[in-house]
Formats: sequence, C-alpha cells, structure tokens
Amino acid sequence: MRLWRPERAAHGPMRITERDIPALNRLFADSFTDRYRRDGLVGVRVPFLNPAIWRYAIADAGEGAMLWRDEEDRVVAFNIARNSGAEAWMGPLCVRPDRQSEGLGTEIVTAGIEWLKARRVATLGLETMPRTADNIGFYSRLGFVPGHLTLTMTIETTARGRRDGEAMPLGEEVGPARAERAAAVGRLVAQLAPGSDFGREIELTLALELGDVVTVEREGGLVAFALCHAAPLGEGGGGDEARVLKVCATDEEALLAVLGGARGWAHRLGMRRLAVRCQSAYGDAYRALVVRGYRVRWTDLRMTLAGYPERRPERGVVWSNWEM
Repeated sequence: MRLWRPERAAHGPMRITERDIPALNRLFADSFTDRYRRDGLVGVRVPFLNPAIWRYAIADAGEGAMLWRDEEDRVVAFNIARNSGAEAWMGPLCVRPDRQSEGLGTEIVTAGIEWLKARRVATLGLETMPRTADNIGFYSRLGFVPGHLTLTMTIETTARGRRDGEAMPLGEEVGPARAERAAAVGRLVAQLAPGSDFGREIELTLALELGDVVTVEREGGLVAFALCHAAPLGEGGGGDEARVLKVCATDEEALLAVLGGARGWAHRLGMRRLAVRCQSAYGDAYRALVVRGYRVRWTDLRMTLAGYPERRPERGVVWSNWEM
C-alpha cells in the first residue's frame, strides 16, 4: 500500500512587488536562521530586514527580482538578480527550509543566471559564507568558481573624518552643480571599470533617502566617490552604523580620503560606526585600512560563474557590494 501525498509544486518565477515584502522577510529570516543553525550557530536568529532596504533592492533589480509560490500560493523561494551595467550578481536568494533538497535551489539560481546572461553582462557572481561547505559545493556544481573574500570592516566615526573642501556629499548639491557632479561620478566609473554603471543605485539611494554619495576632488577633478547608506539594515534597528556599498578611487590616497569623508558624513548623522566591504584582492588597500584602525567583523566568499569573471581595474580601487 502506498500512502497518498499532496502535490508539492513551485510556480515561478514571478516578479516581486512591494506587497511581497512581509513574506520575503519571513522567508529570509527563517531560511538564514536555519542555515546558521546547521552551521553550528544555534543561538543566532536572523532579524527581519528594513522594508526600505527591500524596496531599494526590488527597484534596483526590476524584473530580476523573482519569487516562486507553492501549491497554497505562499512564497517558497526568491532570487534577487541585479546588474550595474556589465557587472551582475545574485543575492539574497533562498528556499524555504521545508522545501530544500527538491531541486528548487537549482531552479532559482538557473533562472537568475539566464536572466542576467540575457543582459549581456561580463561579470556574474554571488557571495556566500566561506565556512558553509554545502553552499560552496552547491554553487560549484552550477558552474561557480571560488574567488577572494569580501571583508566587512568597521571603524568608529569621527568629526575629523572630513577636512573643509576635501569631501562633499552629492545630496548637498543642487541644480546644475549636482547634475555635473553626478556626471563626473559616472565618468570616473567608466574610466576605472569600463562597462559598469552605478547610476541607478545612486539615484535610488537619493530618491529613497537611504544615504548619500561622498565625493573627493583633487586639482579640480573627481578622484573618488563612495555610495553610502545610513538607513538601518534591520527592521526597527537603531541608526548606529553607516555602510559603504560602492567605492571608486583612482589611488590609495583618494581611497583613504573618500572613506575619511564618509566617516565624517556618518558622524554628522549620529552614526557610531562606518562599515566598508573591502575586497581582499586589493592587498595594499586592505593593509592601509588595518593600519588606520579598521577591523574585520565578517567575511563572505565571492564566487563567479565560469566565463564571467570579476574584472579588477588596471589602476585604482573599485569595490562593489554584492549583498544588501
């Protein structure tokens, strides 16, 4: 005698809307809490994310924000696939714990890959926890190759983080001056990372009032910028940490100047810490941050799809966050 089992099906992908944010938050918290538990971190409970951060990610991804529903129309999986011009990545993405090991993970990752490939990107990657062998093996079987680490580094903010005239937030500019500075940011990205385009993330950050863009000029020309968020990452969280999501700098001096400007900007907003997502492939820049008091708080493993590698600029520093 065979026992009857109800049909278990997942339907998608469907485009994520703002109405889906509560369901995404529950799935995100449950899935990543379960992942930490299986890694031995039994006391960790992942909180809900700030709805404003979800709105930013969904708007940034557009049709790349995809979800799947089960036979009862509940969200069972999602994948947020995004690109900044030729640079593309996926994350966050997850499958509900009770529906894992059914092939749904492969389906949502494959859907993200195909959607991004259709946009003719040159780099396609994601980030995962380096201690999680299951995740690394899963992504490797789908064609991803391990690369360097993304190091979340923090430092206390300070009122001395900006000298007069050294760094200027884009949001404090108005009219033609703001438009010209934004255009200068675009030119700097094109110069250091041809094909990349951070314009959409910058526009959304300013429009949703999540943060600002700190810029540095030298001899009349733009040499660095940092896209920063001050909105709390967690739902109902306090505003004690600002985060740097994107950085472009022509050299180490410009990098330190723009991060110093970001520290000053964060201090004026009442933030206690500044967090930077430093790529370990930039050894000299990493060492410079350590010398100045930055400390590593978290690590993520960067993986890229075979044939779609991450491209380091011939000169300067380009750091692009591949997570929330």
